[in-house]
Amino acid sequence: MLLKIYPENPNHRHIMTVVECLMDGGIIIYPTDTVYGIGCDIFKSKAIERVAQIKGINASKANFSFICNDLSQLSDYCKPLNNDVFKLMRKNLPGPFTFILNANNNVPKLMQSKKKTVGIRIPDNSIPLEIIKELGHPIMSTSVHDDDEIIEYTTDPELIYEKYGSVVDIVIDGGYGDNEASTVIDCTEEEILIVREGKGILK
Repeated sequence: MLLKIYPENPNHRHIMTVVECLMDGGIIIYPTDTVYGIGCDIFKSKAIERVAQIKGINASKANFSFICNDLSQLSDYCKPLNNDVFKLMRKNLPGPFTFILNANNNVPKLMQSKKKTVGIRIPDNSIPLEIIKELGHPIMSTSVHDDDEIIEYTTDPELIYEKYGSVVDIVIDGGYGDNEASTVIDCTEEEILIVREGKGILK
């Protein structure tokens, strides 16, 4: 199903269609403030495994991140943050950044890395934020990669639907996506490190 949702004013009925799909263990492709993402409910392990299959990776070895709708959700899934990390996140989110944090026991095993860390995003796009608000907890996020080396990410939702429509439940058309991924910041050690330069400049 290709579902058109406008980021400026997401249709509530359409958002609820997506939420019901996630609650049933469905997989969606959705826009963010960077590239289009593939995601599912973080508590549906079969759905996480399906996403890993689509990406051609082993779910237990994948470093999937997840999307929260605001900073208040963080304490549910991460160990307490020090002041510097919290200030950095508050200054830069919502935005095109993935923060790697120490996971607590609420994070499903499949979503944790071997080091018990998890990547967190709060994108500056109202569509995923509205979905998560209605769902009540985060959704998993991994980017839609293109096999074409020239354009690493597919930006056109109709082309994404052509390619992935048969393996996911809903592709949300939220307009053209970006072709630059998020900047990844590791906040699990004393020193904060940028591990991948992407879209966005940290304030």
